[in-house]
Amino acid sequence: MSTQQSTLQSQRGAALLVALCVMLILLMLGVSAARSALNAEKSARGDRDRQVAMQAAEAALADAEHDIEGGTAPSSARAKLFARGSDAGFVAGCGDGAANLGLCRRAVASAAPAWQRAGLAERDATRTIEYGHFTGAALPTGQGTLPSRPPRYVIELVPYARPGEDAGQRTGNFYRITAIGFGANDATRVVLQAYYLEAAPAWEAP
Repeated sequence: MSTQQSTLQSQRGAALLVALCVMLILLMLGVSAARSALNAEKSARGDRDRQVAMQAAEAALADAEHDIEGGTAPSSARAKLFARGSDAGFVAGCGDGAANLGLCRRAVASAAPAWQRAGLAERDATRTIEYGHFTGAALPTGQGTLPSRPPRYVIELVPYARPGEDAGQRTGNFYRITAIGFGANDATRVVLQAYYLEAAPAWEAP
């Protein structure tokens, strides 16, 4: 073999090696770009799902307020449990009856809060209130980007005394509402809390 042929073969081998290195680099860049795109899409989907769950929880808070205000039947046994100054129906561990479902008496200081023990996220929860149960409201669920299932809530009666009142003589009611909303992915969950203070009659307003 001549020196010229040997040099030509060496150049071809070097060119092939360079081409393979370039292809490898391009492949690595392509994989990295695809991975970044997938991560961005996954993050965006997660954010969207969290927003779905948050909106569902907010809807449950509004439904709970409607429930406290009498729902669709202001003269029902349920509505009477929210009578001014009354604590009837509010039990330790939250109620599971027809009228007092999801109504919780505040836990003692050493115990976990009632809303933590109520099992809000459980599918077979028997002490929490499903959205619309007492108000008749409807919320689409289970398809596409809709919540995987209806949100739920509990209502806890907490101590409250207006300025100048005897703390032991409650004349109004103060509630802590805890609601959970679910995303399209059932594992995406958002818990929100709100406080509801029963308005004083006009003749008692300061």
